[in-house]
Amino acid sequence: MRRPSRGRFPGGSTRAGGVPSRTLAALLAAGGPLVWAAPARAVAEGAEQLCTIGDPRIDESSGLAASRRHPGIVYTFNDSGGTPRLFALGTDDCRVRAAITLGGARNRDWEAMAIGGDGALYVGDIGDNLKDQPYSTVYRIPEPRTIRTQTVRATAYRIKFEDGPHNAETLLVDPRTNRLYVASKEFGGSLYEGPKRLSTSGYNLMHHVGDAPLYATDGAYAPDGRTFVIRGYWDAEIYTAPGKELTGVKVPDQKLGEGITYTADGRSLLFSSEGVRQPLWREPVPKEALPKPTPRPKGRATSGSGSGGGMKTGHRTLGLVVVGALALAGVVVFARRRAS
Repeated sequence: MRRPSRGRFPGGSTRAGGVPSRTLAALLAAGGPLVWAAPARAVAEGAEQLCTIGDPRIDESSGLAASRRHPGIVYTFNDSGGTPRLFALGTDDCRVRAAITLGGARNRDWEAMAIGGDGALYVGDIGDNLKDQPYSTVYRIPEPRTIRTQTVRATAYRIKFEDGPHNAETLLVDPRTNRLYVASKEFGGSLYEGPKRLSTSGYNLMHHVGDAPLYATDGAYAPDGRTFVIRGYWDAEIYTAPGKELTGVKVPDQKLGEGITYTADGRSLLFSSEGVRQPLWREPVPKEALPKPTPRPKGRATSGSGSGGGMKTGHRTLGLVVVGALALAGVVVFARRRAS
C-alpha cells in the first residue's frame, strides 16, 4: 500500500514507527503483540490528554464513537467476552454517565463501533483471531434520546467476507449512504464494503474494495462523510475514498491503542487504549483534512453599504416620494376649494 510519508512495507527496506518491516513481519509470524515492540514516540503535535478512564468496569476500551446527539459524550465498550453494553463517557472527565445494554446481543469479540447517518450506533462483533468463525455480527441500536442506564433492543446483521473469514477491528459507516465498511487486521490488510442495505435475514456479503493500513485497529468516518480515518498501533491514515490517501496522522503513545473517532464537529480525533486507567486523547485533524466551511446562505444584508443597505435606502426614498406626492395632492385640493 502506498504510504507517502512512511514508505512501503512489503520490501523490508523501510520503517513504520521506527520498526524495520522485516522485524514487524517476524513479530507477526511469532504471534506476539506488536505494540510491545514499538519504540517510544514523542507525543503527536497538538495532542492533548483530556482525562483518564478510571471506572474499573472499563479495562479494554476497544472502540470509540462520539455522540452526534449529546455534546461532550463519547461511547466505548470492553473487548471480547464482556457484557454486551456500551459506556457513555463525558469527555471532560471520563466519568461514566450511563451504561447501555444491548438487548438480545452477545459480546463474542466486540472490536469496533460507529455512528451512522441514521443516528444509530453500530457495534462490530468482528474479531476472529483464529479466523475460524462462520460469520461475524454487527449490532445496531438507535442512539438513546437521554443519557441514562438502560437496555435497548439491538438489531443483528450477520456478515461474511467474500474471500473467507478475517480478523477485524475496524468498522466504518458512511454517514451519507449508511453503507458499512470493515477493515481486516492483518500485515497486508484489506477494506471491505457491505451491501447498499443491510438485511436481517441470511448473510450480508462484504466485497473487497481496497487496501487497509498495517495491522488496523480501528477507524471512523468524518461527520460530513468527506473523509475517513483508519488507525494502527503507531500511526493512522486519512482517506478521501478507498485507496486514496490524503494525509498521515501521528497517534499518541498508548499501551494498546485501539479506539479512534472524530469529534462531532469533525475538527479533532479522539483516541483510547485497552488497559486499566488509560487516558482519552484528543488531537487536531490535519488542516488538509478539515471539514469544508459551511457556505453562508445567500440573502439580503441587513446593514452596511452593500446591496442590502441599498435596498433599505431605496425603500426610504420611495416612502418619502409617496408622502410628498400625497401632501402635494392635498395642497392642490385645498387650493381649488378656496378658489370655488
